[in-house]
Amino acid sequence: MEITIDMIKELREKSGAGIMDVKNALTKANGDMEKALEELRAKGMQKAEKRAERVASEGRVEVYVHSEGRLVVVVEVNSETDFVGKSQAFRDLCHELALQIAAAQPKFVSEADIPAEVIEAEKTAVTARVRAEGKPEAIIPKILDGYMKKYMDENVLLNQKYIKNENLTVADIINERVAALGEKLVVRRFIRWELGETTREAEPPAE
Repeated sequence: MEITIDMIKELREKSGAGIMDVKNALTKANGDMEKALEELRAKGMQKAEKRAERVASEGRVEVYVHSEGRLVVVVEVNSETDFVGKSQAFRDLCHELALQIAAAQPKFVSEADIPAEVIEAEKTAVTARVRAEGKPEAIIPKILDGYMKKYMDENVLLNQKYIKNENLTVADIINERVAALGEKLVVRRFIRWELGETTREAEPPAE
């Protein structure tokens, strides 16, 4: 199938990847847009893994104000270089992450950031509830596993479904930008203020 300029442009807009990566993905997928997107996401994952040990200390602090000042999100996202940190693609990612935090209200950046006592408290509460409901002891571990997965998918930013496309997670979106920009990208921390609510701040351990 012929790969047209319009197809390349459309996939670039969807993925943020470079022209050659987009063209190669479309060629490999024989023009199938969804398969090409999957190819680029897989490539993004591979690049993210290769760059996991690099230091990301540049970047941007994004501030998003919503509903006439009733809600404010501040999120720090790091890149490896100032050049990428000032790029429009990186700025767009920071803005999308701020929107995600505003809408989906995560409590933590990653699973590793959840304190052990929080996990233990959640498990204790669920165990007590299912026992009170008369569930057999043998199935409680399976119930706990399912509950904790749901808890993390709802409360961990990287695990959350992307608000603009529920087929993707926030981690998928970041990995796409890693593939496109060629650098390690890290969500360092965020704060979410909403009028009348307790401040919510999420900060991962230092590298």
